[in-house]
Amino acid sequence: MSLSKNLLTILLLIFSLSSYGQENIITESQVLLDSGKVEEALSVINKAIKKDGAKVDLLFQRGKIRTAAEDFYGAIGDFNQVIEEEPDNARAYNQRGLAKFYLGDDIGAIEDFDIAISKDAKLSDAYNNRGFAKYDLGDNEGAYFDFSRAIDLDPADPDKYYNRAIVRSELEEFVGAIDDFNKSIQLDSLDAESYNNRGIAYFAIGDFEAAIDDYNTAISLDSLDAVKFDNRALAKSSMGNLDGAIEDYSRSIELFDEDPDTYNLRGVVYYNQQRYEEAIADYDRAIDLNEEESLYYDNRAAAKNDMGDFKGAIEDYTYSILYFPNDPEPFYYRALAKFSMGDNYDGCLDMKVAAEMGLPEAEEELKSRCK
Repeated sequence: MSLSKNLLTILLLIFSLSSYGQENIITESQVLLDSGKVEEALSVINKAIKKDGAKVDLLFQRGKIRTAAEDFYGAIGDFNQVIEEEPDNARAYNQRGLAKFYLGDDIGAIEDFDIAISKDAKLSDAYNNRGFAKYDLGDNEGAYFDFSRAIDLDPADPDKYYNRAIVRSELEEFVGAIDDFNKSIQLDSLDAESYNNRGIAYFAIGDFEAAIDDYNTAISLDSLDAVKFDNRALAKSSMGNLDGAIEDYSRSIELFDEDPDTYNLRGVVYYNQQRYEEAIADYDRAIDLNEEESLYYDNRAAAKNDMGDFKGAIEDYTYSILYFPNDPEPFYYRALAKFSMGDNYDGCLDMKVAAEMGLPEAEEELKSRCK
């Protein structure tokens, strides 16, 4: 009898030590993962699995690490094994859904998130992740519901308020979005993206000063993101601070010189300052980067037209029509340029097209010039 008790004690001790060692290994790997040392974390778990076998907790942890390492198929394989052993493991379905989401399988991901929620209705991350998948599919209302539920379950997470704020912005609920960004910033005051996106929401409701204040903070936290300078430049331009806008667009170009929209927007500011040669140089660069964007040709044509280069303007409007033939305005402005060159016949042909496409100004010009 005493021998049996001793044996049981030894077995319990061995099991306890094994569990303790496994927990330590998982903790160690998680610390490495949180530090960005993904390969080291994976090495620790693989050694443990090789030594102790494919135990559920180790497989679950390896699946998380493989997800971080962008080995999504490997992660799904690990979570499949976990689910096979523990079919009611809501966290495993949630994590497998996340891996599927990263693979672009939004439908499959939602199916897994649905199962996770059915097994644990208080798993906030499953709602949050399902919100991402729905947002990815364009279901903004569904995403809004899921992010709201995630917030109800975990109101201390700034990211969940940020996520709902983005969806609210997409739904053009900008005041509500600002409220959510406010809460996100209260919980995490060092997130540059929250300030940047709140600035976008302020800009959308016409509060340019508040937008600029937020862009200033965002840039102070992340001064290497060209987009933030673009956003501030647009707000400055809207307030009439054209020199400040040019300064910001120029800084954006220094950080990333391959975005045609930045050159185009700086060109528009130069044009508004009547600095036509500099505007045309920027439009030239925008067209070099994207030769099929009709707007760039329209803008360059306007600058050439104001400089008296009607032939060059006509050429640019012709390119604009080539790439976007359903816009009546290039026909209208090309007609005006042709009139300026004395080519009334071809000008009237263009004006007729613009009028037939429903442009009211063209109808008036057609009546007065092309009788």
